[in-house]
Parts: sequence; structure tokens; C-alpha cells
Amino acid sequence: MITPNNPKYELARQEWNRSIQKFPLVIAYCEDYYDVSNAVCWAVENNVDIRIRSGGHNYEGYSTGNKAMVIDLSLMNKIKIDSCNNTVKIQGGVNFGKLYNTLATQGYPFPGGTCPTVAASGYSLGGGWGYSSRYLGLGCDSIIEVEIIDYEGDLLVANDYIHSDLFWALRGAGGGNFGVVVSITFKLPPKVDKVTFFEITYPNSSPQTQIEFLNIWQKWIVSTDRKINMNAYLYNSESDGIYIYARGIYYGIPDNARELLYPFFNIYSSYSNIEYLPFIEAINIIAASYPPYEKFKTTGRFSTRYYSCFELEGIVDIVNQKRPKGSILTSINVYGLGGKTKDVGKFDTAFYYRNANYILAIQSVWEDNEYKEYSLKWVEENFKYLYCITEGSYINFPYLELPYYQCNYFGENVPRLKCVKHKYDPCNTFNFPQSIR
Repeated sequence: MITPNNPKYELARQEWNRSIQKFPLVIAYCEDYYDVSNAVCWAVENNVDIRIRSGGHNYEGYSTGNKAMVIDLSLMNKIKIDSCNNTVKIQGGVNFGKLYNTLATQGYPFPGGTCPTVAASGYSLGGGWGYSSRYLGLGCDSIIEVEIIDYEGDLLVANDYIHSDLFWALRGAGGGNFGVVVSITFKLPPKVDKVTFFEITYPNSSPQTQIEFLNIWQKWIVSTDRKINMNAYLYNSESDGIYIYARGIYYGIPDNARELLYPFFNIYSSYSNIEYLPFIEAINIIAASYPPYEKFKTTGRFSTRYYSCFELEGIVDIVNQKRPKGSILTSINVYGLGGKTKDVGKFDTAFYYRNANYILAIQSVWEDNEYKEYSLKWVEENFKYLYCITEGSYINFPYLELPYYQCNYFGENVPRLKCVKHKYDPCNTFNFPQSIR
């Protein structure tokens, strides 16, 4: 238990997004289910708000709060692989750095995220985008069982047969809404030896190059082989100027990857790097690109249609604006969907926007919180345009200022989610600024 008078409190209260500065009443580092149960019961008895932190990567800081109890699961990091049934059971605090490397010892890939310090539980409960999503599905699509501590401190098991309504809700809307998820069991994909990792860069890219890239992207992502996925960043950087950087993974050999990526190589001034290497090595290259923490504002929306050249110009205009005061980087980012993510129906799990082709995101990064408000205003103003041309928001890229947030995150699944919420958390014990109500 860490309280404000503890010397470790200042570091313990920090989130990955260091622009979020909250001051919880107490941080409970739980080591097992009983610790979690006791923490929940204590908070309820003392009328203290609960926040649940597995990896601390919620972009809006919903895993912490002023005068709240933070139930921190980082010490609950056990992993159990069942190679006979091809499943893995993880505790709620396991991060991707540990999960990927543990699974690699037995040759398994995993439909996980890209940042090594993100917890697999929070990621998958919100859907879970990654470079394997088009081939292996979203993170939530591999979940076969969840263990969760409810508002009374009881341990519930949820799967297709027991508490199936809760199991449905947890796959796509489970982060912090219904209880504290203490373990998840995933079905593992087939083992794989090597994958193709690729990077494509367009330095000093002009607005015309950016439009050409996005136009190729929006056509390519809906028709390409589902074994390949990519995301791209259209950067306006203090250090490197305006450029495009794309990277991804292909479950196949480099020659086939080059053929699939050919439209992007045809764009003027492209530079590429293609490597054929073990899955875990590709993942570790990607993981190494992440800093230990950042200060930023970002969010993402779902793109479900083609954009005209006029609309693409509007997107590119955001990239080429002068950065807000104090910002070291602004960007528009795209994250590929489709493939296996579309094989699941929009009502089959709580993740509603299965028809999306990709996620369209906006971001600003700064170093000194003195300049935070300038970036928040910049994102707010430019988000208005993205909001008009997209459909729904990705819950794992939350946006505090999002209007009608429940509908935007969960679409037509909101009424059913409300029923599950009222059944399993009737007192609204588990809440945060954008929780299901």
C-alpha cells in the first residue's frame, strides 16, 4: 500500500502519459485475487472511488484519479501456457514485453500490441489492435475465459457457458467497467517460425506525396492479403521535419511482402527496409522504438469508407499546420483493420465497429507541461474535422472531450452493455469519466 506520505508515492502515482497528473488517496499493489477482493471491499466500505491499473497506459489516465484507490495489478504477472490445448492464461498485470518473450520460447505468436509495457489485459478488453489483427483477429477475439472480482469482492468466471452475458461485454468494453479482471485465458494461434518485418519511409514529404500515400493506403487496406498489416505516421517533427513512416508485419516471405507493398514503393522518394526474422525479433525491434514515457494527447476514430481527394487534402492540411507552441511532434496516424477482424459480427462481442477499414488518429507530443494546453487546443480543433468524416471511436484511444461517448465507443451495443452493467455492477462501483452508466 502506497500513500502520499510514502517516499515511493511520487513515482508510483505516475501514468505512462506523464501529462496526466493525478493524486490518488492510496495505491494498492495486489499480489493475488484475495488482495484485489480486499481492496475492492475496503474502497466500498469507505466510499472511496476505485481505479484499476494494469499497465498504466490509458491515454486519458482513467486508471488513476484524485483521492481514489488505485488497484494496481502489476505484481500479478504470472503466465501459464497449456501447449496441449494451445491456450495461455495470464494474470491481470502481465505486459506484452513478458508475454511475447514467454510465448516465443514455444514458438507462438500472439495478436497483441506494440508497446512492451502495455498490459495485455487492458489492451484486449478494449478490443486490441496490433500488427497481427488482420490475420489473427483483435486481442479480444482470442479470449476464451475471464476471471473478474466484482463489486462485492467475489471472484466470477466468465466464458461462453458461465456468465456469458458478462463474457460478451468484457470483449471490447471490459476495461474498468464491470470489475477487476484478474486473469484472462486466450486461445493461442498456430506456431510460426519467421515473419517479414518491413519499414517504409518518405523523408521531407510534400502534401502531394502525403495525399498520394493516403489514397493508395485506403484502397490497399481493403483488398490486400490478410496476412499483412501496417500502420503509418504522417509526422510533423521538430527534429526531422515533415515525413511519412510506415511499418508492419507480413506472415510470409519477403518476396511476397514486396509484391504486396509494391504500390507504396512506387511513391516518389520512398526508402524501405525488409527483414525476414523470427516473430519475437520483429516484435522486439518494434518494442525498442517506444520511450519509457511521454506527454501527449491523442485519439482515434474508425474509417469505414473511401475519402475524396478533397477530404484527403483536409487530413493532410492537419499534418502541415504549424505545430502548437511547445509541441515537438504532431501527426496523423493510420492503423490497418479488416481481414479477420471483419469475420466477427458487430453484435458477437462488445467491439462494435467491425466494418472499419482502419483507425484514423491524431496526436500531439510535448516535453514541458507548461505547453500542454496549446496541444490540447490543437487536437480539439483538428479533431472536429476527423469526427465529421469517420464513424465511432476506438475505446483504447479514448478522448475525454468526445461527445456522446457511449454511442461513439460502442454503437448499437450500448443498450445491451447497460443491462450487463446494471446486472453485475448495480451500485456503479467501477466507474471513471467515460464508463458505462
